[in-house]
Amino acid sequence: MYRFLLTPRWLGCLALTLVAAALMVFLGNWQLDRYRGRTAINERIDAGATMSPAPLRDAMPAPTGGPGTAGPAPADRLTWTRATATGRYDPANVVLVRGRTVDSTVGFEVLTPLVLADGTAVLVDRGWIPPAPGGGATAQPQVPATPTGEVTVAGRVVASESGAGAVDRRDGKLETRRIGVSRLARELPYPIHGGYLLLDQQTPAADPAFQAVPIGHTNNWQNYGYVVQWWLFAGMSLVGYGWVARREARRAAGLDKPRPPVDRAAEPAPSASA
Repeated sequence: MYRFLLTPRWLGCLALTLVAAALMVFLGNWQLDRYRGRTAINERIDAGATMSPAPLRDAMPAPTGGPGTAGPAPADRLTWTRATATGRYDPANVVLVRGRTVDSTVGFEVLTPLVLADGTAVLVDRGWIPPAPGGGATAQPQVPATPTGEVTVAGRVVASESGAGAVDRRDGKLETRRIGVSRLARELPYPIHGGYLLLDQQTPAADPAFQAVPIGHTNNWQNYGYVVQWWLFAGMSLVGYGWVARREARRAAGLDKPRPPVDRAAEPAPSASA
């Protein structure tokens, strides 16, 4: 009854079905890996809210190159954890990151290198400030004065952003669109760590003009939905092949006889209403 499945046509259909199902299972597994990775990020974000900060050297490897270079990126398992460092801010190399939105307002995040005792530095995201009034979203803001003397900071360990673009210097400040640590390192006179700190505590206290940059959770459930979607598609493709094969087998065995065509002309005309 099912010997037709061994014909080249049906063997080809089976091969295509199996390849398609395998591809869908692979895509589902890939989305499952992304779901697990994003879930781990969210767990580190939540845990970081209550954890004590670790020394910077335990969170990010120190740079070993010369001036203008960046150290290794922080390990994935350490991103969004908290770290602390002590040093002196370098007000001559403030970095303005434009196009950043907080509470539906576009402004700037302000990064300042914190120079450590060993001569290396770590970029510290001190917070968000709005653009200068009346000048549009790209108007350079009035940045609060940088604290002098020794400063101790604590914040989240954040990896460098991808897609780093050009870095310009305008009115004595560096400007960029993305926080690309390696790209920013080329503009600085000392080696810097391969990630940066998103400030949440500072001694002496941070200027109240800065607004804390919110930390958003990743949308891991979207990836989980894609897992279910791809695996369902894989199952449906196999079930669909089996359904078509069974229908063909029943037709060949004469179990599913085609219905005769209906002759509409032979049907009696409806009676006219009174």
